Amino acid sequence: MSKGIKRGDEVVVITGVHKGERGKVLEIQRVNNRILVEGVNLVKKHQRKTQENPEGSIIEKEASIHYSNVMSATKHDARTAQKAS
Repeated sequence: MSKGIKRGDEVVVITGVHKGERGKVLEIQRVNNRILVEGVNLVKKHQRKTQENPEGSIIEKEASIHYSNVMSATKHDARTAQKAS
């Protein structure tokens, strides 16, 4: 897995449905080669009724994406600036 991306870094999704979206890295799962990006690949999850949440609910949370589908935002900006000139 790339050592260039760390938790807290800003990344850009370069392929897939969410192409072009930016976000901060929330978590890196090195075993699975996956990464959680804030605000990208949101899925809806149903929660059961519990004592803390007596009505149950549907929450949106981030799902992981493969690390090869993201690029550091600084590298991405440098490449787009280079192509423009």
